[in-house]
Amino acid sequence: ESSGLNVLLASAFVPAAKAPQSTQLNGLFKTISDLDLWAPVADSNDYGARSKKNIKTGALTDKSYVPTGLTKAQYEAIRSGADKKKEANYAKNVAKAGKFTDFTDWYKQRGTGEGGNWLKAPNLGHRMAKTKYDWSGETVGETPMYTGVRAQSFFGKKKK
Repeated sequence: ESSGLNVLLASAFVPAAKAPQSTQLNGLFKTISDLDLWAPVADSNDYGARSKKNIKTGALTDKSYVPTGLTKAQYEAIRSGADKKKEANYAKNVAKAGKFTDFTDWYKQRGTGEGGNWLKAPNLGHRMAKTKYDWSGETVGETPMYTGVRAQSFFGKKKK
């Protein structure tokens, strides 16, 4: 009996065998984690996708705000004009998407070879941005009047 008791006491200190645990996903969690919530609208964040979405300015009702001095029809015309302008600007920018200047072509066109002739150019080989106005003041009527810059003659007198 004492040897049976010794075996019993010794087995009390041996850790019990554990069932092997699997790292495999099962059941509900696997189903949820495998969902692709963007699959139906995979291209919704692509550039230019705004035209595919149902985005519109709300319609005016009898309770809508209409600025003082305008009728409801006039205000609707202003809002629709703004929407068309916004849409045209977005379409213009989408048309420009993905168009880049090739560096090699730009470099050759700039003429920045070993001769260094580009250093004598007024813009030193830089591509200049076009602006709405002639900021040099050389063209009459092309400079905005609020700047104080006016076209001048050869002797410094302002042209009218």
